[in-house]
Amino acid sequence: MTTDMSDLSAFPITGKWPARHPDRLQLYSLPTPNGVKVSIMLEETGLPYEAHLVSFERDDQLSPAFLSLNPNNKIPAILDPNGPDGKPMALFESGAILIYLAEKTGQLLPKDPAARYEAIQWLMFQMGGVGPMFGQLGFFHKFAGKDYEDKRPRDRYVAESRRLLRVLEGRMAGRAWIMGGEYTIADIAIWPWVRNLVGFYGAGELVGFDDFPNVQRALLAFGERPAVARGLAIPARG
Repeated sequence: MTTDMSDLSAFPITGKWPARHPDRLQLYSLPTPNGVKVSIMLEETGLPYEAHLVSFERDDQLSPAFLSLNPNNKIPAILDPNGPDGKPMALFESGAILIYLAEKTGQLLPKDPAARYEAIQWLMFQMGGVGPMFGQLGFFHKFAGKDYEDKRPRDRYVAESRRLLRVLEGRMAGRAWIMGGEYTIADIAIWPWVRNLVGFYGAGELVGFDDFPNVQRALLAFGERPAVARGLAIPARG
């Protein structure tokens, strides 16, 4: 029995978010640092896709439809009608999606095996360090945690965020991008989080962002990429 790659009816998520273009990759996301990694990647590669907004205000991420695709109830997630062997492929976790899309398109991941794993190493640096630590700092600086009288939790994440920024500062010395002259998925993973730290979280002064000129330079260059500018606003909030 053959499967029509454009027939996504077997996936319950398409009941809540119908695919207008079922032949295209379906993106379920929100323009957060993790969410925009994938929309930026898709814009950079030119892979046709259709974006669906997963609204936290409506608790969409807790709906049975979304949980059928990602039981961990986090964005982003994708449904690729043309996955491996031509079969539909559902995938969650932004880092895994970036690797999948890089391999699918042959873009933004070095071909040389050693360089490939070095880029993945820096992707994991973001997944295991930058994202969680910056996110916790955001909670204690901007959201409910800011009202805690005891500032030791906040200060712990300030110190760890500064340490991570120092690592990035050293890495970016004499480099245009994380991997040198080649822009990769490591940049797509890291720079949205740095942007969020000093932008949305408003924590630039708190972490002493002026102390990291190499990071500032790379962040500015990242923001000037047309695909980044487009991807930062996808999916559009409605």
